Amino acid sequence: MVEMSRAEFEEAVSDGLDLVPPELTAQMDNVVVLVEDEPPADAGDPDLLGLYEGTPLTERDSWWAAGSLPDRITIFRGPTLRMCESAEEVVEEVAVTVVHEIAHHFGIDDERLHELGWG
Repeated sequence: MVEMSRAEFEEAVSDGLDLVPPELTAQMDNVVVLVEDEPPADAGDPDLLGLYEGTPLTERDSWWAAGSLPDRITIFRGPTLRMCESAEEVVEEVAVTVVHEIAHHFGIDDERLHELGWG
């Protein structure tokens, strides 16, 4: 397990977001990126690194905009630190997880992400 403060981990998440091309981040709509220590118990996987909760852009219609809460991308600190062996590996894993969850916002499913190497 890697020791990393919450602030350092949040910085890794910020760095991961910086890797997303500006033309894609400009297309992200009503989404917030959060850091939590552990996945929720009802997620069913204590080793979950990230979670997208919301309505992908590909599924939004005119009904969606009226009062919709922001989509949530949550990156989980505990599972990430437990699976990595170095701070550098944490930074790499966080970047992959951030891109993976943003892809869900754009409507890309896990199967396709695995095909693309972002699984």
